Amino acid sequence: MKWDEFFVLGDPMIYGAMVSIVAASMAIVVGLTYFKKWRWLRDEWLTTVDHKRIGIMYIICALLMLFRGGVDGLLMRGQLAMPENGFLDAQHYNEIFTTHGVIMILFMAMPFIIGLMNIVIPLQIGARDVAFPYLNAVSFWLFFAGAMLFNISFVIGGSPDAGWSAYFPLASTEFSPSVGNNYYAIAIQIAGIGTLMTGINFIVTILKMRAPGMTLLKMPMFTWSILITNVIIVFAFPVLTVALALMTFDRLFGTHFFSMTDGGMDMLWANLFWVWGHPEVYIVILPAFGIFSEVISTFSKKNLFGYKSMVASMVAISALSFLVWVHHFYTMGQGALSNSFFSITTMLIAVPTGVKIFNWLLTMYKGKIQFTTPMMYALGFIPIFTFGGITGVMLAMASADYQYHNTMFLVAHFHYVLIPGTVFGVLAGFYYWWPKIFGFMLDDKQGKRAFWWIAISFNVTFLPLFALGLKGMTRRTYTYSEESGFGPLNLLASIGSVGLAIGFILLVYNIYWSFRYAPRLNGNNDPWDARTLEWATHTPVPAYNFAITPEVSSVDTLWDEKLGKHKIFKGKLEEIHMPNSSFMPFWMAVAFFFWGFFMVFSWWIPAIIAAIPIFYLLFARSFSNDHGFHISAKELEEEEKKLRGETK
Repeated sequence: MKWDEFFVLGDPMIYGAMVSIVAASMAIVVGLTYFKKWRWLRDEWLTTVDHKRIGIMYIICALLMLFRGGVDGLLMRGQLAMPENGFLDAQHYNEIFTTHGVIMILFMAMPFIIGLMNIVIPLQIGARDVAFPYLNAVSFWLFFAGAMLFNISFVIGGSPDAGWSAYFPLASTEFSPSVGNNYYAIAIQIAGIGTLMTGINFIVTILKMRAPGMTLLKMPMFTWSILITNVIIVFAFPVLTVALALMTFDRLFGTHFFSMTDGGMDMLWANLFWVWGHPEVYIVILPAFGIFSEVISTFSKKNLFGYKSMVASMVAISALSFLVWVHHFYTMGQGALSNSFFSITTMLIAVPTGVKIFNWLLTMYKGKIQFTTPMMYALGFIPIFTFGGITGVMLAMASADYQYHNTMFLVAHFHYVLIPGTVFGVLAGFYYWWPKIFGFMLDDKQGKRAFWWIAISFNVTFLPLFALGLKGMTRRTYTYSEESGFGPLNLLASIGSVGLAIGFILLVYNIYWSFRYAPRLNGNNDPWDARTLEWATHTPVPAYNFAITPEVSSVDTLWDEKLGKHKIFKGKLEEIHMPNSSFMPFWMAVAFFFWGFFMVFSWWIPAIIAAIPIFYLLFARSFSNDHGFHISAKELEEEEKKLRGETK
């Protein structure tokens, strides 16, 4: 390979990206050196197995990927703002909409949810950590390695260009000879292994590490949503693993699993992808449902209406999520019987979702509603998501889908479900649990201002796309003629996208402002007057979470204690066992990154060399005698006094 093929050259935006990457990297190195923070970075972050710190790192990555994917979205809207625009050429546009989809789903939504999951779940169930802390660190660093590998593709080798679903034959070497789709196959595989391990870890954590008294039907709704989500992960992600492995064989070794010749079948990829891909949609939405349940209950000052029906509806959604994948290709010729079956299952999934909507509304009924920033996102979610769900029922009708399929109508529906259903959810959780993580609150006025920018601009951006789809504008089209009449609505959507960008900039400014000026809580462990167990410990949370193992009496056990019905901490201080930090997960991720990079370019000898440390680290961990460390009761007592402000 020549150097002019190795580096992506010829585009001013790519040169700007290269300069920004180098400048940002140098700034980080200089800053860490000047402030003498290298040891702090190593000891507190690179080697940590603390679930809370791992969760924070997931969220930081998610926010970075939100802005990377957001820039891709702005570039697409810039290209479509006017007819016959030459801002982007066809190839660059193909790469941008591909990376936008992958980054927003897999490298923004997923880590944001997993980050909140890491921080909150052990606290909600009264555990001191997850079941497998070391594995949790490996999971994060593998995700991070996959994300970084995918993101360097736009400056080294070229980005994937076959869409986020990477349909064959578009993703084959015949139609996509560059290494872009090699990045897709290998980077997502590495990150996906980390996600699968997270799924196993949190299922075990929730099932085996709950506080005394917390039966399954006394778990908070967010914990229920995470349990069900991780069950979906464990069943769905192996399908993606197999599909990506077969894709890698086709692209790197010349097999024909998905080719149009020699016995291959392109529809095999479509089926494997969507057997994973549609449950994936619920992997990123169900946790948001759990977040909304916590937020609405807290800020309505009421217990959640219809607790058991909420649990049952989530179980029903998870089961049906595996029975709807064929609705993604009604038009591909599988016949009326198959289309009819999947049309019915797709419509059925709206029923348990509707149950949840009514339960949230009835929770608020006659409640003392507080219009905080998290509650604003929850309230905004309900009408927007309902509208998106109605358009989903329209798409579920197989015969009507011949009109809607592959048009901007589908793009609008997808965003009307995913943005209120996931982005609003994680932002509600972000604002809600922020004080528990950092010990101060984000400014509420600035938070509401950002919410209104985001909510209004979202509708301005995506509502016109429904009309464009019905007028016949197909998705993944990089240009259109003036005679088509698509120009005015596209311009309106592009203006809305700028408003969305402003909303997210306001969110970032709120974080910056609050870090500098917001008053610290100083021992106020429960600033929201909340109901569940995570608010019963100190703020910020100590490494061991709870000095005394809590005991639970109900779903809203903290609320019961406030009413004098229950006492959470009945025991006495005892010695606590904690896991040791480890550098192994970080180095394993480094080895995976270089192995993946060499595989992308089919550099076999370097790839084999890079794989050696992976196996060495696995072997070394298998035979290590790492028994962790203990915190004595005396040390605990001193730390608890300090956290309560009883000592200076």
